[in-house]
Amino acid sequence: MYERTTPPFRSDQVGSLIRPDALTEARRLAGAKQISAADLQRIQHEAIRDVVRLQEEIGFKSITDGEFNRGSWQRDFLLKLENVALVPSKMSVRFHTAEGVKDRAPPSLEVKGKLARRGGIFVDDFKFLKSVTRQTPKVTIPSPTVLHFRGGRKTISEKAYPDMNEFFADLARVYREEIADLAAAGCRYLQIDEVNLAYLCDPHLRNEVAGFGEDPDALPKTYAKLINDAIAGRPKDMVVGLHLCRGNFAGAWVAEGGYEPVAELLFNEINVDAYFLEYDSPRAGGFEPLRFLPQDKLAVLGLITTKSPQLEKKDELKRRIDEASRIAPLEQLALSPQCGFSSGIDGQAMRFDDEVQKLRLTVETAREVWGTA
Repeated sequence: MYERTTPPFRSDQVGSLIRPDALTEARRLAGAKQISAADLQRIQHEAIRDVVRLQEEIGFKSITDGEFNRGSWQRDFLLKLENVALVPSKMSVRFHTAEGVKDRAPPSLEVKGKLARRGGIFVDDFKFLKSVTRQTPKVTIPSPTVLHFRGGRKTISEKAYPDMNEFFADLARVYREEIADLAAAGCRYLQIDEVNLAYLCDPHLRNEVAGFGEDPDALPKTYAKLINDAIAGRPKDMVVGLHLCRGNFAGAWVAEGGYEPVAELLFNEINVDAYFLEYDSPRAGGFEPLRFLPQDKLAVLGLITTKSPQLEKKDELKRRIDEASRIAPLEQLALSPQCGFSSGIDGQAMRFDDEVQKLRLTVETAREVWGTA
């Protein structure tokens, strides 16, 4: 009853994994022009082979490359689009940690001209991943909303896009082009990493958005349409999951607040098949928003934190899954860590051995709850 033949499977993981020291050092040397691009790729491929074997040995049926092909979960993709540049932030970001709060202004992305895609961005990376796994390869890409959220209209060239509808149309088009090429290469499992719908559940961030001239009440519908347009035309057998993230870097997060403000739109107006939902702490709210989950969609509960090395207790995970199943049926639920383990270079909050324990816990718990991983 509970076994799944298509992803997401009962145990899954969000995408990024802790990079080995050799890969981190190779990226540093390549950036300093001290090794060649070919040498970096060789080291990168070796690391991906190892992390694929790790995931398969643990028992995962869907496999990522750990995002070892990039330095950042979002910039390596978005900066490959023509006329996208990195600029000083237009928005103050409040990072929360166990030690307290720090206000920072990480760089933003700016659109300086018409958007275009020169060619495949992660297509070759997917082909390599597919060639080295016996299981279902999964690609993760940043949501198109990332290119708009941190500055809104002010970060989009008015000369290139006097009408913002044209900007959103072009942005969706370049995503459709990439997804079509991924599909042609054999990709049938795609994850979109969406932070901004979760950010719009946080009163502080809603005020920030209003401060640079955007309407925080209108943006969720704008973003839902953008995501739908970006994935329109995908093959019928391509599963698309949406990962809702409140920010993740070395144990820090950005947003707080449950899914209630966007839940009905999230589950019913965005045409994806599954949702990876952060539920590792009270900042994510309760399971009540799952009442809007349609019968043909899956919610992957991110109950295992990647923000701390402390290992969760299996009985507590089971208790929380049981709690969620009182709102959404158990057959519509699955289990994962709450986010990736390393959203960027040096972005982890634990050691490799801690990560492995948490990944094993994910699979073991799923097998005990659903009878299958």
